[in-house]
Amino acid sequence: MGAGIWVFEPGAPPSDVPQQSPQTIDGLAGKVIGFIDNAKPNFNNLVDDLAEVMVTRYGAAAVIKRRKQSAAIPASDVVMRELTEQCDVVVTGSGD
Repeated sequence: MGAGIWVFEPGAPPSDVPQQSPQTIDGLAGKVIGFIDNAKPNFNNLVDDLAEVMVTRYGAAAVIKRRKQSAAIPASDVVMRELTEQCDVVVTGSGD
């Protein structure tokens, strides 16, 4: 009974990008949507399909896609700053 349980916290360290409170939007029409591809298999395919739907069906003005080096590495401060400044909504995802 002495083995115990290991619990790991998967959170990333804080970045120097200012954090904001979550906000809601009233729809996607006219909005710029950002995607952070975490480099897992197939997420890029999902992002391409979602981007097309968001523009053609929901009227998004544009889609910005950025890819991380791997799922284990946070997006760079440059990418986070760019998406924060240019996007109304950012989706980060996982594939497989």
